[in-house]
Amino acid sequence: MSNEARQSAADTIACEIRGLEALRNAFGGPLGAAFERAVEALTNAPGRVIVTGVGKSGHIARKIAATLASTGKPAHFVHPSDASHGDLGMVRPDDVVMALSWSGETAELSDIVAYTRRFGVTLIASTGSAESTLARAADIVLAMPSCDEACSDLLAPTTSTTMQLALGDALAVALLDRGSFSAEDFRTLHPGGRLGARLLRVSALMHTGDELPLVTEDASLQEAIVRMTGGRFGMTGVVNTDGTLVGVITDGDLRRAFTRGFQDRPATEVMGRSPRTIAPDELAQAALARMNAEGITSLFVLDHGRVTGVLHVHDLLRAGLV
Repeated sequence: MSNEARQSAADTIACEIRGLEALRNAFGGPLGAAFERAVEALTNAPGRVIVTGVGKSGHIARKIAATLASTGKPAHFVHPSDASHGDLGMVRPDDVVMALSWSGETAELSDIVAYTRRFGVTLIASTGSAESTLARAADIVLAMPSCDEACSDLLAPTTSTTMQLALGDALAVALLDRGSFSAEDFRTLHPGGRLGARLLRVSALMHTGDELPLVTEDASLQEAIVRMTGGRFGMTGVVNTDGTLVGVITDGDLRRAFTRGFQDRPATEVMGRSPRTIAPDELAQAALARMNAEGITSLFVLDHGRVTGVLHVHDLLRAGLV
């Protein structure tokens, strides 16, 4: 039984891969030209994208709307049945409606399709039949190639919905490539979880002000020790009179100093002169990568050479990066 299940899984994936390959190849023909028109229409639309569909196509439509919205294009899913009972009021003339129906003959879409025709709302059809009722009504037809469903006996949507999903992703990425949507914009729309944490800037997590473990160049090693132990970063920075970082004293530097009998020497004789630093506008993910690569737990944050903050690996842990 176990081998049969594995073979069934492999066959399903292989069937869907063939569908995706057919979809990719179709971009060399009419689908490619229609796709370019769809991207143009979505880019230039002053309103939102209204994505609609029924059944399995409806589930894919919801995901497409969510992907578009998360990548900077305002989008909503409207169920065709709800549209027929008042939600057509959500569709405005400057919107674009994208309707999904593999057969192109889904009766529930008739009201929202008729509404787009009556009020001049651009209609994009995503369908497996270029000759269907939906396709004939649409302004732009994304007609996908025919495919075999993975469960060919029952014809439950499998390969076809995978192809619809891939086409929706392709639209979202094409729109993203054409726009000015930045990593900062993406973080604004994804503030929660690991994804939001990976897009945080160092400046959002660093410690500043009185928390900075710093001493001046004329400080003694004893003063540096007091400053280090009063903090929780395992190091203290040494700065000159204008706040420029000139060195750093770590726990390891202290151990070496005591071994050599340097307890009463100036801090500058003990400090390392190549401190590890990072800029405040770098991604926190880059800070984590640097800490891992160099085997350290803290970084001073410099802005034009001057210390503006300090970042500890525990800050990255609390933010969800580690």
